[in-house]
Amino acid sequence: MTNYYPRDIVPLIGRALRSMPVVVVTGMRQTGKSTMLKMDPSLRERDYVSFDDFAQLAAAREDPDGFVRSRELITIDEAQKCPEILTAIKKAVDEERTPGRFLLSGSANFSMLKGVQETLAGRAVYFTLHPFTRREITGKPGESPFLLEFFHKREVPDVKAAPVEWKEVLTGGMPSVCLRQIEDAGFWFKGFEQTYLERDIGEFSRMGNVIPFRNLLHLAALRTGQLLSPSRLGRDARLKAATATRYLSILEASFVIRRVFPYLRNRSSRLIKSPKMYVSDSGLACHLAGIRNFDIEGGVPFKGALLETYMAQNLAGLIDSFWPDAELGFWHIQGRHEVDFVIEDGGKCIALEIKSGTRWGERELSGLKTFLGKTPQCTAAILAYNGDSAVRLGKRLWAIPLGMILS
Repeated sequence: MTNYYPRDIVPLIGRALRSMPVVVVTGMRQTGKSTMLKMDPSLRERDYVSFDDFAQLAAAREDPDGFVRSRELITIDEAQKCPEILTAIKKAVDEERTPGRFLLSGSANFSMLKGVQETLAGRAVYFTLHPFTRREITGKPGESPFLLEFFHKREVPDVKAAPVEWKEVLTGGMPSVCLRQIEDAGFWFKGFEQTYLERDIGEFSRMGNVIPFRNLLHLAALRTGQLLSPSRLGRDARLKAATATRYLSILEASFVIRRVFPYLRNRSSRLIKSPKMYVSDSGLACHLAGIRNFDIEGGVPFKGALLETYMAQNLAGLIDSFWPDAELGFWHIQGRHEVDFVIEDGGKCIALEIKSGTRWGERELSGLKTFLGKTPQCTAAILAYNGDSAVRLGKRLWAIPLGMILS
């Protein structure tokens, strides 16, 4: 039997189940949703069914109202495969609003699926299970993360942090790979891609030919960590801009990519300016980009973008589990200054610049210093470097190890 690794988001799901009638857990395929729902001690007492089981799916389609009413506390995995059940859940909730009665899961963003948002509006709360974070892999779930504590107290513990190794970026956070449940990660990622293209895409679009979509998927991986331009990406993939935009929406709805929006004082402008795009798992990004190992001496052309992708993956998991009121963004002044990540909460923020090396110079600090000068609500600017000790560099300015940032 496979050992179960607790996930950081479970306590938050538990709190939601005590107040909301419907709780929805979504996320990319193979991030561990089914394992969590079946094996976590706090969720095992629920009646678990999966619509991957044809018999269960057929029964739900035949009599959705009866299927729902025959169970008290029910967990339905891959619920998006039976839209009829969502209407039955709506009826049941409207009749009796019992907290925690329905826990739904699926490899799709329910709020982006046609009709689902209206069906569950006001009745459901949504959570995303991201790929494993570094702290979950090392067995530290439940502990308050360093970044959250630092945001409120600006205190750094006097401890050494283990540096991030490039093999961690190459491996990513998909459970089968990062927990070493398979021997050859290359075969696993190849199978994941095939399953995604052949099976999951059908749930979002009637796409007769998946080859253009596959080409755009690989091109997107080669642009992870960069500003997103659907028209330019479409041109490179030899697709019309409208088609490229639709394909990107499918990738986002299935959690393969995520957009991170710019940090601007004018919140409406954040939605207008170009976002950054990240593949949701650094291991998958490496596979799709054709990178099988890192030649430290020879280098990888966009090694920095892949480390940034790994950090985005970890920060998203941390924020969604412990810091749901926070927003992850970035800061960019065209051709002049930029900051990789900005975490905002309650009008205040902290800035993070990611560096793969163990040393730094004035160049690496220039973006952070400029951001501090322009952003009085920034309480701390951090150069996240790959050393082992934290150092205060000035007023509101620190150099803190990547390993500590992710702890």
